Amino acid sequence: MKTAFLTGIRQIQILDVEPPRLEADHQVRVRIERVGVCGSDVHYYLHGRIGDQTLQYPASLGHECSGVVVEVGPAVRRLKVGDRVAIDPAIVCGQCDQCRAGRPNTCRQLQFLGAPGEAPGAVREYCVLPEENCFAIPDALTLDHAVLAEPISIGFYAVQLARLGPGERTAILGCGPIGLSVLACVKLMAGCPVYATDLLDERLAAAARCGADWTGNARREDTTAAILQQEPLGIDCVFECSGDAACVAEAIRLAKPGGRVLWVGIPPEETVSVPAHLARRKEIAIQLVRRQRDCMEPVLEAMAQGRLDPLWWITHRYPLERIQEAFDLVADYRDGVLKAVVDLDQAK
Repeated sequence: MKTAFLTGIRQIQILDVEPPRLEADHQVRVRIERVGVCGSDVHYYLHGRIGDQTLQYPASLGHECSGVVVEVGPAVRRLKVGDRVAIDPAIVCGQCDQCRAGRPNTCRQLQFLGAPGEAPGAVREYCVLPEENCFAIPDALTLDHAVLAEPISIGFYAVQLARLGPGERTAILGCGPIGLSVLACVKLMAGCPVYATDLLDERLAAAARCGADWTGNARREDTTAAILQQEPLGIDCVFECSGDAACVAEAIRLAKPGGRVLWVGIPPEETVSVPAHLARRKEIAIQLVRRQRDCMEPVLEAMAQGRLDPLWWITHRYPLERIQEAFDLVADYRDGVLKAVVDLDQAK
C-alpha cells in the first residue's frame, strides 16, 4: 500500500507498507481518494513540530480526507460497502470525563490522524477508522465536497462558540481556508457584517467572494487602525485565523470592551505573548477553539442544500506522486493557492 511519509524538513517519500486490517467490530476500511493539504500539515513539513508536538521520522501525514468504504465490521450499522464518506480525523475514546461531558474534541485519549504519536496519517491508500468517524455523503455531493467538510466544520464550530447576535460586527484575521470557513459560516449562520484582513490580495478577493463587507491588506496598511476608523467603538467579535502570534494582539486591540476574541489559528510557537493589560482593561473574553465537535453533519447538510458552495476553494490538484509539489506550493503561498488537494485516484 502506497503511503506518504515526512522523512525530514521539506522532505516527503512515498513508501510501501502493509495495508491496515479491521481490528474491531465497529471499524470500517476506507479507500482514501482525496486528501487536503492543511496549514497544520505545513507546520510539520516546515518545522517538524507544532509547539510541543514533535515528529519522529519517518512520520505519516495528513488528516483532511474523504474516500469510499470497502469493508465493514460486523457491528457496523450505519455504513455499507460503496458509501462515499467524509471523515472526522479525531478518533476519541468515548469513555473519559471529557467525552462523557460532551467534549470529544478535548478527549484525553484523542488519536488524531497524522499527529505525532497518535493515529496514522491519511495520505495512504487505505485507512481503518471507527464507524462514527465516517459520514456518508448525499448523492448530490462529491468527494471534493467531502474533503472540505472537515476544515469547514472548524469554522462552523467557531461561529457556534461565538454566539453572534443580530448585527454584531465581526472581524476575521487571516483568510486562508480556515478564515474562509469562519467567514462562510458567519454569513450562513448569523449574517453579520465582516471585516477581513490578510497579507495576500488573492485571499482577500476570496474573502470578498465569500461575503466579506470590507477587506484590507495588512502588508500595505494598518488594518487595525483602518477598521477602528470605521468602527470607533470596536468590534464585537474577532476571529484570529492566521496562526500568526502577532494577530492575537491585533485581535485584542480590535475588540470592543466586553468583546470576544475567538482564537482559531494554530501558532507554530509553544508560547505566545498577548497585551494582558489591554485585554484586562477591556475585559475581553478570549475563547480558544479546539477543532470542532458534532459539526460535520450540519456542514454536509448545508452543502447538499446549496447554502454552502466551497468547491471553488480547491485551486490546485496533484496526484500522490507529486505530493511534495503540493506541500511546497502551500508552504510558499504560490500561484494564488487557497486549497491544494492530493487526489489518490484521479481516474475517478
